[in-house]
Amino acid sequence: MPRSKIAGIGMYVPANVVTNDDLTQYMDTNDAWIQERTGIKERRYAHRTEETTTTMGAEAAKIAIERAGTTAQDIDFIVFATLSPDYYFPGCGVMLQRAMKMKEVGALDVRNQCSGFLYALSVADQFIKTGMYKNILVVGAEKHSFGLDFTTRGRNISVIFGDGAGAVVLQPTEKEGQGILSTHLHSDGESAEILAMYNPGTHANHWADKNYADFDDAPIAEMFMSHAMIDKAQNFPFMDGQSVFKKAVVKFPEVIMEALQANGYQSTDINMLIPHQANLRISQFVQQKLKLSDEQVYNNIQQYGNTTAASVPIALCEAWEKGKVKEGDLVCLAAFGSGFTWASALLKW
Repeated sequence: MPRSKIAGIGMYVPANVVTNDDLTQYMDTNDAWIQERTGIKERRYAHRTEETTTTMGAEAAKIAIERAGTTAQDIDFIVFATLSPDYYFPGCGVMLQRAMKMKEVGALDVRNQCSGFLYALSVADQFIKTGMYKNILVVGAEKHSFGLDFTTRGRNISVIFGDGAGAVVLQPTEKEGQGILSTHLHSDGESAEILAMYNPGTHANHWADKNYADFDDAPIAEMFMSHAMIDKAQNFPFMDGQSVFKKAVVKFPEVIMEALQANGYQSTDINMLIPHQANLRISQFVQQKLKLSDEQVYNNIQQYGNTTAASVPIALCEAWEKGKVKEGDLVCLAAFGSGFTWASALLKW
């Protein structure tokens, strides 16, 4: 059975740089407060009307396809990970297929938030291994800026997130010591509501006891989205940051060690760890826990913020472009996010 390898990788971030100081125009915050809690100095925001999750994904995909030495017409399957699709439906996978003028290939959308890219990579890996497809495009892209609460009320969340996209082309390889060694996926929905965006949704009154929505007297036409929701700012994401942090610092190192142990490695064998860029403090905790050096961990949340499903491929691409990921290197990818879901992938570059 062949392994799958990353044959090409690409990334795209919007030109618009938004610094911490820029955010002080909209909310009561400051650069020191944001950096102390998250490590973030700036992030990128897409153009409001000219850039979408799909268009950013397409830009990253073009680079990945070119670097893989193939063409858009050679792609035979798409896996697109995002929590911020262009439309509620259809998904971004088919939008990407159309935007890149591909043939009529299958397109799958993955909604696993921060772990989305690794879930998508794992799905694509299985298709390659079984021989069903030969050139799979895996994309992680997000346009968060259009859905954040840019007031003091929403600052704990809004200062964290940025826009961008990353993409890889997976192909089969028979080369010894190359390719994805294993992937590991987990979930625990017990605390799903502590990091979630409830509205619009089909839960209706389910979360009324938590003051997220109250539909008791609303006409049925207003249950999906209403003026009351907007007036009460119930159409923005919710996060209990401390609870998420406590869970992440446990599951991150666990899933990394799971991948290493499954393949007979130790943390000292890692050439490069690419963690999901959720919070620099989480990454630093994981680095210390695993006793890794600065040269073994790549972080770029300082420049891009948390781009959820896009963060791992963006960081991996940037690390590769800087020569920090080289042929033969043992590379570990890991993510933790809403759901909760968490995942890892171990590969030989």
